[in-house]
Amino acid sequence: MSDTPHLVDAHHHVWDLDHRSQPWLNEPGLEPIRRAFAPEDLRTSATRSIAGRRLGSTVVVQCVTSVSETRELLALADEDPLIGAVVGWADPTSPAVGDVLDELLAGPGGRHLRAVRHLVQGESDPQWLQRPAVEQGLRATAERGLGYDVLVRSHQLPQAVRLAERLPDLPLVLDHAGKPPIAQHALDDWERDLRRLAAHSQVRCKVSGLVTEADHEKWTVDDLRPVWNILLSAFGPDRLMFGSDWPVCVLAGGWNRWAAAVEELLADCSADETEAVLVGTATDFYRLSPDTEEGTPCS
Repeated sequence: MSDTPHLVDAHHHVWDLDHRSQPWLNEPGLEPIRRAFAPEDLRTSATRSIAGRRLGSTVVVQCVTSVSETRELLALADEDPLIGAVVGWADPTSPAVGDVLDELLAGPGGRHLRAVRHLVQGESDPQWLQRPAVEQGLRATAERGLGYDVLVRSHQLPQAVRLAERLPDLPLVLDHAGKPPIAQHALDDWERDLRRLAAHSQVRCKVSGLVTEADHEKWTVDDLRPVWNILLSAFGPDRLMFGSDWPVCVLAGGWNRWAAAVEELLADCSADETEAVLVGTATDFYRLSPDTEEGTPCS
């Protein structure tokens, strides 16, 4: 068994297109990831360490609005010790959402369900997260001890701010840092709204998905650094968590290139700060076991 310390990848996906379609993959430019991806593919891909840490535990996140997909992810987490937690889906607009969550929690692998997510980035209603039915569904989520992954684009961040204001007891984590428009070099509005969201203590933030918001072919760490500096200032390391957004990150260099960038961004952080970003924040939010069942980091 290796003594190498592990890191947590707080955001990745799996899918099998022969089993379940992923309509979003039909968009132009997504051809490199238009195939099946399984946890074993992640093990093979994630070979680089970050600050001496190797991948040891992950959080797998839903892709489609399907309770069946969530059941499958929970069963997969029960079988594969790499997966420490699942972010699933249940229709937050449904009056029966509490019953669905109870069924998921009681079913195979239900112990791994730690949060839910909805694809708000695809909703055109600028008040979607403030719909009464949605708020009621998210209250049911909080009542069951689950968190909520907030997936919004930068212009939708005000919705997330209002959600944090109105549901202070719901633990929130902002996926992909709210998708800052890195390629456009237009961070002012994103920064303003991100700092408003970070003012709410129940909110955490994933340092993930940044490379796919930058120029996929030409991005450098210098392109990412302004976003990193804002995140570090707004949230502090104790409220930031590393995520790869694998295999989507394959579109902009892949797991190892992103890992190298994160290590460079962490260069000025202390050992405790680095520990928080790579392990501690995700472990606390998703209630991961501090010692992975797998035991040995991926090679």
